[in-house]
Amino acid sequence: MMKKARFSRDFILVVIGQIISLFGNAALRFAIPLYLLNQTGSSVLYGTVTACAFLPSIVMSPIGGIVADRVNKRTIMVVLDFFTAALTIFVSIFLEQDGQIFLLAGALMLLYGIAGAYQPSVQSAIPVLVTQQHVMKANSVINTVNSLSSLTGPVLGGGLYSTYGLRTVLIVCSACFFASAVMEIFIHIPYKKPEKKEGIWKIVRADFEQSFQFIRRERPEIGKVVLVICGINLFLSAMIIVGMPYIITEVLEIQTNLANRLCGFAEGALGAGGLAGGICARIFSEKLQIEDAGKAILICALCLFPMGISMLLPVSALTVYGVMAVCCFIVMLFSTIFTVQMISYIQIATPRNLIGKVIAMTLTVSTCSQPLGNALYGILFDACRDKEAFVILFAGITSLLLAAGTGKYFGSLRSQPR
Repeated sequence: MMKKARFSRDFILVVIGQIISLFGNAALRFAIPLYLLNQTGSSVLYGTVTACAFLPSIVMSPIGGIVADRVNKRTIMVVLDFFTAALTIFVSIFLEQDGQIFLLAGALMLLYGIAGAYQPSVQSAIPVLVTQQHVMKANSVINTVNSLSSLTGPVLGGGLYSTYGLRTVLIVCSACFFASAVMEIFIHIPYKKPEKKEGIWKIVRADFEQSFQFIRRERPEIGKVVLVICGINLFLSAMIIVGMPYIITEVLEIQTNLANRLCGFAEGALGAGGLAGGICARIFSEKLQIEDAGKAILICALCLFPMGISMLLPVSALTVYGVMAVCCFIVMLFSTIFTVQMISYIQIATPRNLIGKVIAMTLTVSTCSQPLGNALYGILFDACRDKEAFVILFAGITSLLLAAGTGKYFGSLRSQPR
């Protein structure tokens, strides 16, 4: 039996691998949609492409969860990183061929699908590599890494993209995925091969039913968590994902190359907020109470109003941009704290043999609302040209209503599952 430590060698290697791999993923997720937006200037196309990109993630998350509970998690990480490295090289070779919109949309969908299959392995590995009392701290470290990558990926990716073009971004990111895969080969995650007595489809069906019944009968509060996350993705996250790049590059009167860089910095502000949120979650992990999680959503909702109001005032484009960047930082800070609380609660409340499947089901159901939100805001921003501020205010109002309902959802939950 492996002796688990707070920061074991294998956990540190997982963290380093996440830093390298997620940096490349964040840079590509930023650069590819921005390239399409620059080429077409269409918020509808942008919203549609980003919406479609989430569909493979919805499919692959439950599959990734099932596989994570039945296959060595290290093997999953290594194979997916090598595959992603090959994918980015392929796209860089055929980038300037006819049908590049379909090529890039397909690549973006694969990237999201890979991430959907990848994350359950990482999340389910945490309780194996650290002790229960350090689960929230370990999750805050992983979320800090995600935020650090979200900070550096768009900023550096935006600089590379605006200076050298998309092909350079693809090549650099491919090197990141390859390096991460090589390093992950040396990770040791305790693994016991399950007995396989039935066919794969019966196993998949049984796993889904087991996870669903666990959430429905034993831990119905997890289902409430999923509903709240769905609302956040639909009304708040989708507006930022679609609205921020569109407003900065197409609405505000800023020169194209500068707008692309500023868009990268705004994405970096989101990453910085997530980084700060992860650090705060780690520092205050013992004081964070699950029943108070709704307060974080309230703060996120309130931050949308300065963004919308600033666009109605007679101020410069850079002033509006500054307000957006600051508000995005705050939104990401508190949403990260909320995420750490939710994931930690689910991990502690779920038996070890079900963690991968339950997390995957949670991610799958909650992610279903993201493409709907992206498509919705793509249409709204296109229909409300010159009135984009009212779309942001609409998102703020609906998010406030969601925050009010969230208080009721979490009021009955306790910090420590029974």
